[in-house]
Amino acid sequence: MSHPPRPAAAGPDMAPPAGGTHGADRDDRRLDAVMNTAFIALLAAALSRFLTNHWGSAEAPFVIGLSAALAVLQLAGQHPAVRARPGTERLRFALVVGCWAVTVALAPSFAWCAVPLIYTGLRSLPTRAAVALVAVVCVWVVIAEYRLSQAFDPILFLLPPVVAALATAVFVHMRRQADRLRALIDDLIRTRRELAATERREGTLAERQRLSMEIHDTLAQSLSSQQMLLQAAERLWDADPARSREHVRTAESIAERSLVEARRFVHDLAPADLAEGGGLAQALRALAGRESTDALRVRFHLEGTAVALPDQAQSALLRIAQGALANVREHADASDAALTLSHLDDQVVLDIADNGGGFVPAEVAAPGARGHGLAAMRARVRQLGGTLTVESAPGEGTVVSAAVPLGRSTDHPHPDPAPTSDAAPAPAPEAAPGPDRSQEDR
Repeated sequence: MSHPPRPAAAGPDMAPPAGGTHGADRDDRRLDAVMNTAFIALLAAALSRFLTNHWGSAEAPFVIGLSAALAVLQLAGQHPAVRARPGTERLRFALVVGCWAVTVALAPSFAWCAVPLIYTGLRSLPTRAAVALVAVVCVWVVIAEYRLSQAFDPILFLLPPVVAALATAVFVHMRRQADRLRALIDDLIRTRRELAATERREGTLAERQRLSMEIHDTLAQSLSSQQMLLQAAERLWDADPARSREHVRTAESIAERSLVEARRFVHDLAPADLAEGGGLAQALRALAGRESTDALRVRFHLEGTAVALPDQAQSALLRIAQGALANVREHADASDAALTLSHLDDQVVLDIADNGGGFVPAEVAAPGARGHGLAAMRARVRQLGGTLTVESAPGEGTVVSAAVPLGRSTDHPHPDPAPTSDAAPAPAPEAAPGPDRSQEDR
């Protein structure tokens, strides 16, 4: 027996439903068994009727031989070698129809064996070929019934065409429905693959952006600081050996800390200060102590009652503080800086202020401005649903403020807040860090 085309197998992004393919194969085998059983039963009944009424006739040997050939050809359709070759299967079915037509010409009682043949043709042939086959078989059945009838009976002329037309209409409708369903399934599979590919691309881009911010706020800032210290040591190497050695020791300390950050970065991308325990306040206090030098004093203030923050929020605020202090150290020419962590009723605010030279925030936010510092800070805060504001003016110092709402999801980005605030410049505090001067690394 021939089989209709199977739907394309699902790809790696979408596994086929459990038991779907095997279930379809079982259904096909069961239908084939029913068709073969019906054909053989009708063939045996027609042969028995013929031999009962025409035993010893000249046609009997031919009818017996054709009946045996029909049975063999019908059952041969179950052989895997025949089913695997469409050309061989079509030839087999053509031989079945041909032998049946000759048998009906010799013994009209074999006409009703056409019912399984019609169903088989509708299942295995293209629609137009199947309809043509059904029409020819119906004509042959009507002729056979007319030969068997003793008198004119209209039902014998109407019943075969009506039954065949109904069967054909039902099968064609089911085939078209199956084709539409198969096309829909293929479209859903393709859409799911495209969606999965899009999600992978978006996830890759988001991860790249996150990694770039992590690298900028840790290794890049540390390397920049080391470069400045080593350049200063080289300039003072002969004139002031003591200061030069101090710069080298400071650069060594930064390099050691950067190595710890790099190892932590490779391990789980968590800031080393947070990994040591103590929470965000302790990490900011350690950062202030580490960044304090003879030229720049950094202090830390904690206001309000500390509350537990998500790890992502703590990590983002610590990275913002690191980036802002790196900008102060490299660009602000400040002597004092302050980190202030304020726990309010509905949000946590981190202020980084300095008494350096200040800058014009609008110039840093303008298109084409160099650097990634402020952009990275703003992206981190936006992912937490918060806002980042920058208040500064030439000669008036700078205040960078990151506000994160409490109880908000940190997994979904929010619209970019207003990039900067051009409010009146904050008075230069005794201590306050933030971006200044050229702001090329912001």
